[in-house]
Amino acid sequence: MRDDDTIDDQGAPRGMTSRSDDTPSSVQVGVLGEPRTRRSLRTRLGGLVNLRRRPVRTRVALAAGVLCCLGATAVAGAQALPEEPTADRAGAEAALAERSRQAASRAEIRTPVTIVPGTPTASPTVASPTAAAPTPTATRTTKPKPRPKPTPKPKPKRIVPVAGLDQAQMDNAKEIVKAGRAMGVPRRALVIAVATAMQESNLYNYASGVLPESQNYPHQAIGWDHDSVGLFQQRPSSGWGEVGQLMDPAFATRAFLNALLEIPGWEDLPLTVAAQAVQISAYPDLYAQHEWRATEVVAAVLV
Repeated sequence: MRDDDTIDDQGAPRGMTSRSDDTPSSVQVGVLGEPRTRRSLRTRLGGLVNLRRRPVRTRVALAAGVLCCLGATAVAGAQALPEEPTADRAGAEAALAERSRQAASRAEIRTPVTIVPGTPTASPTVASPTAAAPTPTATRTTKPKPRPKPTPKPKPKRIVPVAGLDQAQMDNAKEIVKAGRAMGVPRRALVIAVATAMQESNLYNYASGVLPESQNYPHQAIGWDHDSVGLFQQRPSSGWGEVGQLMDPAFATRAFLNALLEIPGWEDLPLTVAAQAVQISAYPDLYAQHEWRATEVVAAVLV
């Protein structure tokens, strides 16, 4: 049954939902889906009850006005939606801050994930507080190989003095034998050379007080017999050699032996005769007294 005060017999304006007679008469759905009572609609529509009796233009204008009113009401209702209470938002922010502080205290540091469009999103990895830190890659430094230490030259073996000589005399006798061996002379020549040095310098390397230059070279004594120097008291002025050469025991020995080898039949001559033939000393017979000692010294060096 229809109510004479309703507009059920007209088409529902745009934005309004029409209803049938089966719809409860006490509720009607509005533009925004909000229930409105029949009494409210009648009040808002006002004079639309007698809409049939008015001209068509008037009815259209009235319907448009009603629609504008309803639209404004809906917009106002949407704008009037209550915002989130400030107190609730502050509480949420406080809770979020508390959770972050607790997560930091438990070392639950989440690894940020970069999302690339078109790729599946991986779950964030939670770092374990007991996880070992990555071991840094050690840079291998090539150390330069140490240079091999030079092999020290063996010290010359010192021969124990014999025949009543001291160490300096024994060392000089060794130099005489060494130089003779290098020349390849027989053993008899070595004995004659050592015995001659025993007589001339007592096996000490002499410098000369007359030749100050000779004192610039290693020496063990200073003599004053003209310009005689060295183990064999050879004189530079007689052509035996330069001062520095004659102060060298090896050079002085070679000079003596070369002169001895030039004497015909020196091997068969008595020691004192052979030595005198080289030295031309004022005391030719004194060389013989040193023969036995010289023989013992040469034997000790050649062992």
